[in-house]
Amino acid sequence: MGMTMTQKILAAHAGKDQVSAGELIEAKLDLVMGNDVTTPVAITEFEKAGFTQVFDKDKIAIVLDHFTPCKDIAAAKLSFESRNFAKKHNIKHFFDVGTVGIEHALLPEKGIVAAGEVIIGADSHTCTYGALGAFSTGVGSTDMAAGMASGLSWFRVPEAISIRLTGALKPWVSGKDVILHIIGMIGVDGALYQSMEFSGPGVASLSMDDRFTICNMAIEAGGKNGIFPVDEQTIAYMDGRVDRPWTAYEADPDAEYAQVIDLDLSTIESTVSLPHLPSNTKTISEVKGLPIQQAVIGSCTNGRISDMRVAAEILKGRKVADGVRCIVIPATQDVYMQCIKEGLTEIFIEAGAVFSVPTCGPCLGGHMGVIYDGERAVSTTNRNFVGRMGHVGSEVVLASPAIAAASAVAGCLCSPDEL
Repeated sequence: MGMTMTQKILAAHAGKDQVSAGELIEAKLDLVMGNDVTTPVAITEFEKAGFTQVFDKDKIAIVLDHFTPCKDIAAAKLSFESRNFAKKHNIKHFFDVGTVGIEHALLPEKGIVAAGEVIIGADSHTCTYGALGAFSTGVGSTDMAAGMASGLSWFRVPEAISIRLTGALKPWVSGKDVILHIIGMIGVDGALYQSMEFSGPGVASLSMDDRFTICNMAIEAGGKNGIFPVDEQTIAYMDGRVDRPWTAYEADPDAEYAQVIDLDLSTIESTVSLPHLPSNTKTISEVKGLPIQQAVIGSCTNGRISDMRVAAEILKGRKVADGVRCIVIPATQDVYMQCIKEGLTEIFIEAGAVFSVPTCGPCLGGHMGVIYDGERAVSTTNRNFVGRMGHVGSEVVLASPAIAAASAVAGCLCSPDEL
């Protein structure tokens, strides 16, 4: 029986020739990751279990990105504990203020994740790295602790959904619109504990940033992971970043899928998710004119340089509408610096936006953009649950950078073509 991409990666890391959906396996880990929120919990469990050393100091990453620069004493305590642990165990991939970026943009950028690897992270959006042809998935802090100590984790081999892509995206339509469209089709539990495996000729038309965005939100459909095939773009992205051997896996022609979805990218319109679920999707033409008080452009979903360029293209020569706060957050220090070099930072500030240091901040209602009762934000983040960005009476509309930037100018949900 044939195997999917995910199943082949898991089989290789479990030392098996074959695995099948539903099978329980123990697999070797190439990377264990945590952030300033989840790592301290993992440290507590690590030490409670009596562990005194990590399995490999070069295969652990700790990224202080959620509440940093620290917003209060409680946040400072979390970072303090993470710093001490990283120093004690000489963790190679430790990122603090000044070097930090939003974890799921930073690790690919630095070549810390690569094709064919098995990666667990104590953050649900760890599935982002499937864009590189890796198996990556989110776990709890207890599993992170066990992974740091043993270099192993157990998995139930997932079934897979095959999403076959054809065509190419229209102007102003991006990977964010693709994944919102898919989630709208199948629902927030439509891929529950399944691998979302993308294939087909349409893959070649998607940029790496599109693929990162799509895989990032696989979890919002309930997916165990999202994964793309390794092609020329993937290889070009890893070239000069990844300094170790990697492996490209391909699904077998006779691999079994629980579901097959055929999707023509050229038919997808700019899409948003209305409160309070990512699956509550509408095209922008259906909801244009809905007032907003805040626009957030950034996050692990859409804070890369291509996202910054799209936002700047729309904001250039325009002003953020009165009564709207526009917050732009580059995902990493490198993206921040590139924005300065390309003059994007100046465009944002002249438009009346605020330009932040890299942080997860507003995405989880942490800081740098918390909203109040009755306020509505359009955001390029990945979740719009009740109270996600602040008060339980607030609302979050998920959108692409193009829609978020245009809406900031219009003061309401709007397409760039309407400006």
